[in-house]
Amino acid sequence: MGDKTGSLKVLNRDVVKYIAIFFMFWGHLFAWLTLLEYSPAGISDPYAVMPLWQNILSHASLVCPPVMFFMIADGYKYTRDRKKYALRLLIFACITQPFDWLVFVPINGWWTTNVIFTLLFGLLAIMAWESRLKKWQRVLLVILCTGATLAMFAAWEIFGVLFILFLHVYRDKPKARFISYTVITCIWKGLEVIWQLIGGTFDGAAIYNDVMDLVFIMLGYVLAAVFCNGKKGKHPIFAKWFFYVFYPVHYLIIFAVYTFFGRNIVT
Repeated sequence: MGDKTGSLKVLNRDVVKYIAIFFMFWGHLFAWLTLLEYSPAGISDPYAVMPLWQNILSHASLVCPPVMFFMIADGYKYTRDRKKYALRLLIFACITQPFDWLVFVPINGWWTTNVIFTLLFGLLAIMAWESRLKKWQRVLLVILCTGATLAMFAAWEIFGVLFILFLHVYRDKPKARFISYTVITCIWKGLEVIWQLIGGTFDGAAIYNDVMDLVFIMLGYVLAAVFCNGKKGKHPIFAKWFFYVFYPVHYLIIFAVYTFFGRNIVT
């Protein structure tokens, strides 16, 4: 992923984000509907009961997080007021949380938090890293930011912050950026495989799911790093607020669809 990709940068930031949330919405819809339907019934691997096309689409939602990690890393550079940016993320993370609970409480209980908190701590980690503090103090603050996502059981805990930080640190070094992203991805999935081995759940289905995860998280990188030209879209103000509002709203849509259609849509 070197410097020879300039001719492929044909999509502005808003178009890239629209593509990402398209996959996120449909992937989350079918993944969560299946989880809501079958997890309470004691089925250990709800994804195994999905038709193949639903399974693939569910994994395709992983295209979205890398794009958002990129946008946070780039947002640090382009935003006029980083403190207001962080405050805006905090406000919308709090607004989103009740909608997150609406969907996830039947599956995970009350203790998980949404990915916007991870995006917030990723931004704070960059701010800490770029501060004038001593290096050991900056490293400590980054560790605290990653630890905060773990303590809050936030989506993409620990690794989301690391993705964002390294995408920022190597923003002007495409090869190093790609290598660091790949290494973090491999560590993330490697730890998951170890956990599966310990729990005795590492089988053919697990291998398939792990490979699909890797494919789509790398496709998310390609979408943001190769095809995004970093420019604003034609309606930046609308797009800015649309992306904030859509995240909690898409939880509400999923809950409404499940309430009205339930099993009929996942079978």
